[in-house]
Amino acid sequence: YFEKQSLKAAFAISQADPTLDLNMQMTKLAHGMLSGKYSAPSQEGQEGIRPRMFKSVIAASHPEFSSMRQQDALEFYHHLIDKVEQANPGNHELNPCTGFKFIIEERVQCPSGKVSYNQHCDNFLTLSIPLHEATNKEQLEAFHEKKAAMDLDGKEVSKEEIVRPRVPLEACLASFSGGEEVPEFYSTALNSKTTAIKTTGLKTFPDYLVLQMRKFVMGEGWVPKKLDVYIDVPDIIDISHMRSNGVQPGEELLPEGASCGNKAEPARPVADEDIVSQLANIGFNYFACQKAAINTSNAGLEEAMNWLLSHTQDPDINEPISQDPMPAEDTIDEASLQTLVSFGFPEDVSRMALKASGGNIERATEWVFSHPEASSSVSADSSTNNVKDDDSHISDGSGRYKLMAFVSHMGTSTHCGHYVAHILKDGRWTIFNDNKVAASVDLPKDMGYLYFFQRISS
Repeated sequence: YFEKQSLKAAFAISQADPTLDLNMQMTKLAHGMLSGKYSAPSQEGQEGIRPRMFKSVIAASHPEFSSMRQQDALEFYHHLIDKVEQANPGNHELNPCTGFKFIIEERVQCPSGKVSYNQHCDNFLTLSIPLHEATNKEQLEAFHEKKAAMDLDGKEVSKEEIVRPRVPLEACLASFSGGEEVPEFYSTALNSKTTAIKTTGLKTFPDYLVLQMRKFVMGEGWVPKKLDVYIDVPDIIDISHMRSNGVQPGEELLPEGASCGNKAEPARPVADEDIVSQLANIGFNYFACQKAAINTSNAGLEEAMNWLLSHTQDPDINEPISQDPMPAEDTIDEASLQTLVSFGFPEDVSRMALKASGGNIERATEWVFSHPEASSSVSADSSTNNVKDDDSHISDGSGRYKLMAFVSHMGTSTHCGHYVAHILKDGRWTIFNDNKVAASVDLPKDMGYLYFFQRISS
């Protein structure tokens, strides 16, 4: 939008109204921020760029981003990616989002010993934070004992005395690629549902790797809270060990059909009544509780609560779910299906997402991102490849990366706070805080929410 596009050229090819054209507004924003023409301080100080037109275009028709409520940086990141890709269909050379794309490969092994493989595209990794892997456990124990004693005396611990867990980024990456159980997995080898083991790796490594730290969890009383934790992030990381190489010699794939010759009947999403009743007892609408359980694949109470709290503003959240049989295949809007598939989502998962979201593309996209395990919890077709020919442009290369930027959330919960960005610019770290830009003296690298890495050329 800056190096490959001039303002004049962007204006010439824009729609009749350039104020409504995303590519035009992206080009305008890029030139405003990167050309240097607007970074000269005046007598009153540096004013900065106020991207009102860009916000208006990027947030148009979106129920959350068009409001002034507290937003999530990751949600905006993939909303921005989606909008840019929609504005540049098939134009991979001019689409800057291709540098973020990579292919995830999941390997599922059922008790029979046979395996299935599934691939899908993504543009970020969400990492859980294993607090039990903290490297300062002794200091934490001593702090908790001291805090407990002070609480008994009615005293408060000062901010300077607080000790936070320190978890290495390597432990977070290991939790992503480590094995996990997949309940209710239909094995075509056993012709029944069972519990399988899923491991995840990367088939390709992107030019730019985006990592999200899962810092927002449910606390006591089912109140969302932010983990007060430090992540030790090195300047250079090597994720070569996370590469997935597909079917290995000696592995036997799960058959494509059940042993009796009948394919497993597609399962209509059904809410776990235990999860629904527990949520309803807290005071939530019963139909909303059902949707929360279904949209998190009945993964558990905490996951359903997280989903519910982030969807309380949905206009249909309290409306009943249709009890009709699962819609026939032709009831899915093919245009919507192809749109989701063009984003890199598997076709079967896209169908499930559209059915679960009433055909709304944006909610369907969010549905897929909110529980990536859906691709392996459908039925087990053997070596399933959901990467389309259109994704052949996805780059691959070394697994070594250098940290180039990170976004931090300043605040105590999901309902309040402020985002700031730190960017490695011209060899030094710079903080971007709204319209304030300054050199970063004490880099808070361990407090990031989103981390951006750039591949190191071999």
